[in-house]
Amino acid sequence: MVTIADVAEEAGVSISTVSYVMSGKRTISPETRRRVERAIASLGFSPHAGARSLASRSTSVIGLQIPLRTGVDVHVVMEVVTGVVARARTHGYDILLLTSDDPRGMERAAKGSMVDALLVMDIESDDPRIGILSHLEQPSVLIGLPEGRRTIPCVDFDFEEAGWLAVDRLRAQGHRRVALIGSPAEVMARHTAYADRLARGFLAACAASGMTGSIHPCPSNAEAADVVDAVMAEDPQITGFFVHNEGALPHVYARLVETGKHAASAPSLVALCPEDVALSVPGPVDSIAIPAEAMGAAAADVICELIDGGTPPGVRLIAPALTVRTALTATGKPAKPKRRAAS
Repeated sequence: MVTIADVAEEAGVSISTVSYVMSGKRTISPETRRRVERAIASLGFSPHAGARSLASRSTSVIGLQIPLRTGVDVHVVMEVVTGVVARARTHGYDILLLTSDDPRGMERAAKGSMVDALLVMDIESDDPRIGILSHLEQPSVLIGLPEGRRTIPCVDFDFEEAGWLAVDRLRAQGHRRVALIGSPAEVMARHTAYADRLARGFLAACAASGMTGSIHPCPSNAEAADVVDAVMAEDPQITGFFVHNEGALPHVYARLVETGKHAASAPSLVALCPEDVALSVPGPVDSIAIPAEAMGAAAADVICELIDGGTPPGVRLIAPALTVRTALTATGKPAKPKRRAAS
């Protein structure tokens, strides 16, 4: 059966644009209207009267699916939610939170006329929810970046570039063997997209710089110190550490200081985390901030553009920036980290 998603793909427009052409709810350019009408005729699409009625109604509500799975940092999640809620209100929309990871919850919200659109978080590299979203009448946006063909608009932080930036900094400090202390094992096992992309950028940067890099899942608690011990026992020549785990950071920092691996005059640590987390450790740490609220606000902007019939870019990434707090490198010379242009 031909669906509205098939028509949208054939015409090269969003699902919401097809709905607006059929319902007459919004003004669509003549050229776009003709493309949609040709696609409808070519595919033999015959929308049900109830679907046409649904397309003409508005709830002024956006659904936000935030599955609270194990290993997820709730602090960062709620910062993203704050950004979504605050920006959506400026566009005149309320937010309906969907906390289950069951795709049927999204379908019920969409097909039950509860929402005008859907935002979806905690995206996996091969996320099973994408197929379902592609066949819903309401537009959707992913807060995350899956692998492969991206049929749904995506908004995210450029985690892959952050991996490059961290390696650049560690290399400038004189390190040649480095370790990524990453997300909990269950997050990596799910192939959560941000963890996969960060690892890819980190390893690619190491290879390009002639460095040796390794990746280590880590609990978000005091057991992180044991992970540091295990890493150093396995490869005593590792001197640089890149940490992307907010709960683990204070424990990693403490163990590196305790073992003499990190000091203000001989830094060995770069953190990827919200700014307030980096400032919470007792000494200086170079960090790359995760702009969680800005990600949420950007996603809200994109979904509202789609609801209004616009066609935003397929992928919108927020570029990372390094904040340097350690004055000297491990070799005792001033550091001038190179920047790699954001892709």
